[in-house]
Amino acid sequence: MIIEERDYLVRPGAAAKYAQLWDEYGREPQVRILGNLLGFYVTEVGELNTLVYLWGYKGLDDRVKRRAELAADPDFAAFRAQVRDLLVRQSNRILTPALPS
Repeated sequence: MIIEERDYLVRPGAAAKYAQLWDEYGREPQVRILGNLLGFYVTEVGELNTLVYLWGYKGLDDRVKRRAELAADPDFAAFRAQVRDLLVRQSNRILTPALPS
């Protein structure tokens, strides 16, 4: 299993609005297509105004397939259009197990 950490820095004061829009419009297509949502968080210490998603995948091939399907989904495209102006920066990391299972 791998974990993808996706961080979204939003404009100051926009985290609650982004989270609300995600709950109303983005959650369903993402969970339907990506499947394994491990968590959706907001930072309290460090770089503020940051939302963090953790997604679990079987491996890199699974991630590539699911992310491509999500990118082609019209419901997700509509959500992205709604939050685009709230975003300042996005970053993501792939986390792999530190020790064999």
